Amino acid sequence: MDFDAGWFADRLGDRTMRGIARETSALIRSGALPVGAKLPPVRDLAYVLGVSPATVSQAWSELRRYKIIGGRGRNGTWIMGNRFAARPERHMSGGNYGQDVLNLAIAEPDVRLLPPLDIALAHGARAEKLNSYERVRILPELEAAVRPSWPYDPGAFLATNGGYNAIYTLLHALVPPGAPVAIENPTALRLLDILEDLDVPIIPVDCDSDGPLPDALANALRQRPVAFLFQPRVHSVTGACMSSARLEVIGDLLAGTDVLIVEDDGVGDIASAPRISLGRRFPDRVVHILSYSKTHGPDLRLAVLSGSATIVEQIQSYRSFSSGWTSRILQAATAWLLQDPATAALVEQAKEVYRGRRERLAGELAKRNVDIDAGHGLSVLIPVASEPYAMVTLAAHGIAVHAGAKFSTGKTNAVRVATSILDEEHLEHVANSLALAADVSRFHGPRWRFPR
Repeated sequence: MDFDAGWFADRLGDRTMRGIARETSALIRSGALPVGAKLPPVRDLAYVLGVSPATVSQAWSELRRYKIIGGRGRNGTWIMGNRFAARPERHMSGGNYGQDVLNLAIAEPDVRLLPPLDIALAHGARAEKLNSYERVRILPELEAAVRPSWPYDPGAFLATNGGYNAIYTLLHALVPPGAPVAIENPTALRLLDILEDLDVPIIPVDCDSDGPLPDALANALRQRPVAFLFQPRVHSVTGACMSSARLEVIGDLLAGTDVLIVEDDGVGDIASAPRISLGRRFPDRVVHILSYSKTHGPDLRLAVLSGSATIVEQIQSYRSFSSGWTSRILQAATAWLLQDPATAALVEQAKEVYRGRRERLAGELAKRNVDIDAGHGLSVLIPVASEPYAMVTLAAHGIAVHAGAKFSTGKTNAVRVATSILDEEHLEHVANSLALAADVSRFHGPRWRFPR
């Protein structure tokens, strides 16, 4: 069947950008336009529809966002699929590895090092104004618990349903469509998923062991990003700890701009490094986020963000389209945990256990001539000569990890290995397998690694 411009003209009644995208979507969803069908050239379709080529191009861009169509230029544009729900491709590209595979792909907390929640939840069930439809930004009890250790004095606080929910919500609320966003390279794969779902230009900012490189950020700022997103304490991928001196240099570069500064502290207090923030320098445009998933439990689904009263109001207004507020039960439970001495002691214990697991793996790898920084947090980044070879080698030895490519928009040669659940029983097997996977004698090309 011929799907030329005339065929479309007979079936597209709404000639606006949104109308063309919506009605083309309906044709694909119904099967009238099958997967693999070629779309007519933009100029031909625009001429027949009586609209500008820009209108058709924008409609196709909307469909590309959902990976429904692909291709462009001389090779034309094709129907690639009929799935219209946005999908976090990087996050969902992991497999279901089975019980016989040691899953070191997910940097999750060891459940044995998380506090029990029964007493905390019983306390939460007595939260102030429980079951009220009043949209509370943060319970006074939780604000009182987080404020003393917050790295600066903010204008307002907001409780959210986890750290990634905070970032997803604030970016949708504060970043205009199509506006570029600068972000560390590498970075958390779910942050890249969120930005790719927003369909905004991503400006990577390379890092070293002290944080974002000043020259890289300066180059990024020349492209006028609307926001800069970074991890101000411990980098969740590399395990690097940002220095206070580097933070000040980053602040100096941002001082002459109006860029929104988003600080994502996803590792939390299992990091030995102190909390730092540019909020004391730029209180009107810093959003600082602290997640409690790694320290107190993923099922608390709780993070707290701070910002100016104006920014927090904008974020809260966007939230009103969906949940409107974070569970008072979970807020009060988290407040109780933050003030419980036994929980504080358990978090300190977890910090030491995680440090020991990272350092033991780094020590075993050093014996096998693989040099890495033990770093901080729940994972380590290991340079390899070839990611495909490393991934296949580890899979053959019953170990799942993440390829470095998931954490970057550019070329990488590394694997990210979660150390948080790596116990003594598996340590030697994992070290042997990683040494094989990183074997540089098989390759002669440059290796991508996190700079010291």
